Amino acid sequence: MKIVIFGGTGRIGTRLARVLRLRGHHVVPASPSTGVDTVAGNGLADTVTRADVVVDVTDTPSFAAHSAMDFFLTSTRNILSAAVAARVRHHVVLSVVGADRMPASGYMRAKAAQEKIVGYGLVPYTVVRATQTFEFIDANTATCDDHRPLCLSPVLMQPMAAEDAATVLADVAETEPFGGRVDIAGPDRLRQDDLVRTLLAAHHDDRDVVTAPAAYFHGASVDDTTLVPARPWRLGITDLTAWLTAHAATRPLAARRPADLPG
Repeated sequence: MKIVIFGGTGRIGTRLARVLRLRGHHVVPASPSTGVDTVAGNGLADTVTRADVVVDVTDTPSFAAHSAMDFFLTSTRNILSAAVAARVRHHVVLSVVGADRMPASGYMRAKAAQEKIVGYGLVPYTVVRATQTFEFIDANTATCDDHRPLCLSPVLMQPMAAEDAATVLADVAETEPFGGRVDIAGPDRLRQDDLVRTLLAAHHDDRDVVTAPAAYFHGASVDDTTLVPARPWRLGITDLTAWLTAHAATRPLAARRPADLPG
């Protein structure tokens, strides 16, 4: 099959492209670096010509509410328009577990709006909602300001490895459209504050984590049902210990820069 991956040069996209190529598919990674701009619409028509499946793992360059909404609405509409014209038979979209349960978060509102557009579209679809990845949480922890403690909620999470998420997306791309949503997650439920403490310890990072029950996640209040799937369709195989064994040495302490950790 010809499978186009929008966002195919990013964290999930590169892993997904590798998995699909190993399975014998003709894979086309599409991103601004390859000349495809889903917001401006540049390069879309030529890229999806004769494509069987398109997978959208794009993400907004800004988490600001207005920017995120504009990105996901415009990008998704343009992808759908090109996919309809090319008679693509399956549109797979990566979303976030809990997106529809955090209306106070501008980013999550934008992801929920994206899901609705895909559902109303004319291309058979599957929305894959994933939990946060270990890689995302670890990268955000690395870029937090060294000179202040991290205030995090003890909310339940069920993080998964990016490699596992890519494998499930590949499985979905190879199947018939679900015409709905499926949730995927890691094998274990962990408290966010404890998870970050473990990540910091693995990097010999002595910053403090302060447990703050009222802390927010992406600007929204959360509880123990928000970030975990009630009925996961698939669970990843990589738990935190296995992920740390493979990745703990990959983040240099010198890489840290000031940023905000969702929480």
